[in-house]
Amino acid sequence: MVDVAKVSLRNRFEELKVFQSIFGFLLSSKDLKSLNDVELRKCCAKFVEAFCRGDVELDELFLELRMLQMTLADSDVPLRAMEIFEYVRDIGCFPNILIAYRILFTVPVTVASAERSFSKLKLLKFFLRSTMSQERLNGLATLCIEKDKLDEINVDAIIDDFASRSVRRNIKIVSS
Repeated sequence: MVDVAKVSLRNRFEELKVFQSIFGFLLSSKDLKSLNDVELRKCCAKFVEAFCRGDVELDELFLELRMLQMTLADSDVPLRAMEIFEYVRDIGCFPNILIAYRILFTVPVTVASAERSFSKLKLLKFFLRSTMSQERLNGLATLCIEKDKLDEINVDAIIDDFASRSVRRNIKIVSS
């Protein structure tokens, strides 16, 4: 049992090193601003090769990141990845950087540990015991795996919003 835990920890740290080597330059403004042109191009090439051959153009990503380096203000407290993403999204002129950050934020969700995913999947199948589409099963598995995030969502507000929109739609149909 101890050997399994030891191997699992070693594998997890190796995966995190790979993640850091691909995404490290996007994690903070300090990391991004510290790169010279040669290093930045290498980071962009590694990222594009790993994830987005058709989604992001290497030269465009490189040029956008160079402009972003000049745009980001120097401060004592570096911006984190989410803050950089929000800044870029608000500016609206760096589409390749937006795609890169979206990939950065979605990879951790899709790389959930196998043991945790399989145990949740087993529970789902036990409780539902019915045939369902693969899409629905994947959605339910994601909800179970990401239960902490799901608990933060205010379901009542969503239901109220949906109900009010349905009422408005019915009023428009009746009044026509």
